[in-house]
Amino acid sequence: MARVKNNIITQGLSGTIGGTLVFRQVGDRTIVSAAPRETDKAPTTKQLAQREQFQQAALYAKAQLADPASKAEYEAARDEDGGTAYTIAVADFMQAPDIHEIDLTYYTGKIGDTLRVRVTDDFRVQAVTVRIENGDGTLVEEGAAVPNANGLDWTFTAKKANASLVGDKITIRATDKPGNLNTTTRTL
Repeated sequence: MARVKNNIITQGLSGTIGGTLVFRQVGDRTIVSAAPRETDKAPTTKQLAQREQFQQAALYAKAQLADPASKAEYEAARDEDGGTAYTIAVADFMQAPDIHEIDLTYYTGKIGDTLRVRVTDDFRVQAVTVRIENGDGTLVEEGAAVPNANGLDWTFTAKKANASLVGDKITIRATDKPGNLNTTTRTL
C-alpha cells in the first residue's frame, strides 16, 4: 500500500471518479479504492443475515452515541488510525467476547477456592459468570466473577463446597456492552 503525505491534488477529495475509483476521507487521510461492482445475483441467506446484523449494529451505534455517557466511553476508545466512536460501537456490536483460558488450578471444591478466566473483547467485557454443575447435572453454584486489575482476567471465588469433582461441568459465560454472549463449558 502506498502512502502519500501532503498531496494537494487528493487532499480533501471525496467521491467517485470515472466510475472506477472512490475517494473518501477518514480522519486526516484520503483513502482511494476501486469502485464497487454491481451484480445481478440474488443475495445468499448468509449475505442477508450479515446485512441484517450490520443494520442492527448501525442502529445500536446511533443509540449509543445519542447517550452522552455511552458516547464518552466509545469516544475514549478512539485510536490514531481514524476510528470513530461510531465505528468502534459498530465493531463492538458485531463481535462477542473471546474466552481464551480457564485456569482451574486452585479449584478443589472447597469454599474460598478460585477459578481464573481470561476474557477479552474488542471494546470491553461487561460481565463474566461461572456455573458449576455436578456430573448428574445438579447445580452446585453459580455467580459472577470479579475483574482483575490486569484488565484481562476474571476471578470467581467458590461459596459452596463441592465434594466430588469427577464429571463436573464448569460453564463460563462472558458478555460485552451490547449484550453479545460467548459460552464455554469444561468438564472435570
